[in-house]
Amino acid sequence: MTEEPTHLPDDEFLWLEDIYGEKPLDWVRDQNTRTQAKLVDRKFLELEQSVLEVLDSEERIPAVTKRGNFYYNFWRDKTNPRGLWRRTTWESYLQDSPEWDILLDVDALAAAEGTEWVFAGSQFLRPADGTSYRRALLRLSPDGGDAVTLREFDVEIRSFVDGGFEIPAAKTYASWLDEDTIMLGTDFGPGSMTTSSYPRTSRILRRGQSPADAEPYFEVPAEHMLAQAVHDSTPGYEREIAVDVIDFFNYRNYLRRDGGWLPIDVPTDVEVGFHQQWLTLRPQTDWQPAGTDTTYPAGSLLAAGLEDFLAGSRDLIALFTPDAGTSLQSWSWTQNFLLLNLLQDVSSQVLVLDPAQNWAAAELDACPPLHSVDASAVDDEDSDDYWLVATGFLTPSTLSRGTVAGGPATAVKSSPSFFDASGHTVEQHFAVSKDGTKIPYFQVGPKDLTYDGGNPTLLSGYGGFEVSRTPAYSGTVGRAWLQQRTADGRGGVYVLANIRGGGEYGPAWHRAALQANRHRAYEDFAAVAQDLMDRGVTRRERLGCSGGSNGGLLVGNMLTRYPPLFGAVSCGVPLLDMARYTKLSAGYSWIAEYGDPEDPAQWDFIRTFSPYHLLESGTDYPDTLIWTATSDDRVGPVQARKMAARMQALGAENVWFHEALEGGHAGASDNKQAARLQTLSNTFLWNALTD
Repeated sequence: MTEEPTHLPDDEFLWLEDIYGEKPLDWVRDQNTRTQAKLVDRKFLELEQSVLEVLDSEERIPAVTKRGNFYYNFWRDKTNPRGLWRRTTWESYLQDSPEWDILLDVDALAAAEGTEWVFAGSQFLRPADGTSYRRALLRLSPDGGDAVTLREFDVEIRSFVDGGFEIPAAKTYASWLDEDTIMLGTDFGPGSMTTSSYPRTSRILRRGQSPADAEPYFEVPAEHMLAQAVHDSTPGYEREIAVDVIDFFNYRNYLRRDGGWLPIDVPTDVEVGFHQQWLTLRPQTDWQPAGTDTTYPAGSLLAAGLEDFLAGSRDLIALFTPDAGTSLQSWSWTQNFLLLNLLQDVSSQVLVLDPAQNWAAAELDACPPLHSVDASAVDDEDSDDYWLVATGFLTPSTLSRGTVAGGPATAVKSSPSFFDASGHTVEQHFAVSKDGTKIPYFQVGPKDLTYDGGNPTLLSGYGGFEVSRTPAYSGTVGRAWLQQRTADGRGGVYVLANIRGGGEYGPAWHRAALQANRHRAYEDFAAVAQDLMDRGVTRRERLGCSGGSNGGLLVGNMLTRYPPLFGAVSCGVPLLDMARYTKLSAGYSWIAEYGDPEDPAQWDFIRTFSPYHLLESGTDYPDTLIWTATSDDRVGPVQARKMAARMQALGAENVWFHEALEGGHAGASDNKQAARLQTLSNTFLWNALTD
């Protein structure tokens, strides 16, 4: 074991880091029993069943991916808790009850093989004719974690391929090169994984060959995050692309040319994309290309002819330039057009650009205010069709399909309404953070809300990794929060805060809360909490917060830095021990976001947002539920364990802990587990805020 740096504090609960050790698991079981005894009663079970009805509803929109002439879907419900991988035709999909061709029954597979498989996706080999898709690499997790087994599957015979590609469980990436060859990144043995626990090499594996004999193809230093090589099979533009993922926000991109790797000569914080003859570039910071006098602001989207760029031209086309209120969230190519998904003060706008008309831009479809709309290509190789998904806090999701320049999209599927929203309304407000920055937040609650501070209010947020939190319909939030009633008949209020660290206003909004400036994300969230109280929506005893993963770190900081603001906290799959997070699971890969605790200078600021080290005896902490999963191999369960143990050791009797044995970083691997987890969190918060 490596020696701990002397500047880091001692840890009396290191024994809980033995994830599958007998003593730690005994502690987990005792905690689970205690938590269930507190929360699980008849009312809990009724709500759990109601939430499960939402998750298992056969009226949900079956999301599909087009491959050739078929539309593929993965589906879980009451009868198939582990799920069905299936496909249908477009004509059938348009029906109220499509006829599905079942390709793989994951429940049957789990029963036959004695492994609780969790389906994690598929990668098809593109056939020569572009339509007769047959072979796929299936990703199957044995416990819901990020480590997956790769197995080759034939959709025509609905079976795994005899003697096909099969890679043991690991954090694995693969891309088809041809029908007998894949580019593979996995755990090949000692020295083949990065410090972040991801593959550091990509190798060529041929059919029938042992992974140990795979040919080295691309490699990155061990201290980098990941090596990945992919094959672009676009007809007429076939190429191999490799990416050296240095950290979460820095990359080096390469093209295979003349037997070697040709770098794309841009700064490492410029996102690079390829489509046919085009190269797209999105700088994360202001960028002035060498030899030019033009500076492109962070969050811009630029285009260039790929071959011209490789030849040295820096004649770039600005496709999108952000302003103070507008940011680019994502983009998607159809065969001939480029779709841009924008946010304007966290409301959606979709543009379509035509490269054949000097990149002329037009609004694709009108977007209602305070809603989210996302456009994406149906198939970027053979048509200009696009999907359009629209959703809102009180508006069930609608899936539409359209053709660029073919008129408005036509609704194809709609989710049912899982709760009565007629008495509710959505508002957007802005709080003012400590440094004067305006922080937007959405408030969802009764139209006749009484502003006397008495409303049970759930505040949610994330604030990290440039992830944007936007309006979305949730039957669970509706049933488990908005429709609940206090003894005096009040319903719940749900609030979503768009704090810095996220991506709602582009890269600058994210970078404003990195590392030494992390405190800004927490000040933003606290400002929203205070604004809710100042406006009379709620008060401390009626205000709770919840968050998972980085959001767990967020609410962990509310718990330790702002305990007078909250009556209850639900903290899920969290980062909490920022002294050791880089040594746990995939934590090393997040140094770019939080900083390196082994550097004494950086520990000086990291310790100010490390909840595990901010705990103090004698503090009046809010009621707290900490939840995680044993099989979480991204953050891991041990930070949650240690936080609960230390709080209880300090005398905080109002701290509760729950750990699911499977489910990975999501905390649940099927709908039943998800319903239990969501009901635990919501019931805990509701009881704490209304008792």
